[in-house]
Amino acid sequence: MSRPVIGITAYRDRARWNIWDTDATLVQQSFVRGIADNGGRAVVLPPDDLDADVLRRLDGLLLTGGADIAPGLFGQDPHPETDQPRHDRDSGEILLLRAALDMDLPVLGVCRGIQLLALAYGGSLHQHLPDVVGHTGHLPAEGEFGRHEVSFTEGSLAAGLYGRSAWTNSHHHQAVAQPGQLTVTGWTGDGVIEAAEDPAKRFVLGVQWHPEVSGDDHLFAAFVAACALTPAPPTAREAG
Repeated sequence: MSRPVIGITAYRDRARWNIWDTDATLVQQSFVRGIADNGGRAVVLPPDDLDADVLRRLDGLLLTGGADIAPGLFGQDPHPETDQPRHDRDSGEILLLRAALDMDLPVLGVCRGIQLLALAYGGSLHQHLPDVVGHTGHLPAEGEFGRHEVSFTEGSLAAGLYGRSAWTNSHHHQAVAQPGQLTVTGWTGDGVIEAAEDPAKRFVLGVQWHPEVSGDDHLFAAFVAACALTPAPPTAREAG
């Protein structure tokens, strides 16, 4: 049996290696490792908002972390602390995500990914958490991870993976404010949404922490397993 093919969203940034100092399509190797070590075949997806046709060749979609989502997408003006928008990522990933949801393709959203899920389901975001919770514990400093306990809803997909609670890492200053039609299934003691899912889908889960850093292989394994169950596309004879 062939491995499930899973698309991992990437971003465009400046990179330097060997003789090169140039624009590049980037994604952390830890995401690729999480998929490959748990039985999947990773395919990197550069920002592209022309169409979502690539999903016909994929068994699942992994939305990675990165720069803040442009506030205009949820009807707000930019906060002084909000990143310079990456419009290419925003438009390309939302296009892929909505199409994947329509196809009932398994989706795992990490950090920025859970925020995209919330927007796709009609929700909104907090642009700067310290204004909401009164502390910087979710992002102590750039490049420094916080640590906190997350409680999970009994019977949820997240609880099935982590139990009633788990300690997770944290490196974000945006977060889900309103989840829209998503079901919130994980939160911190200060009320920040840390996990959300769609129980009507085969596998749609967003987490606010970084499993690729902490090595949460049980999360990647569950996602890859769901992708392995994705029905194969019809052959030309079956379709015609």
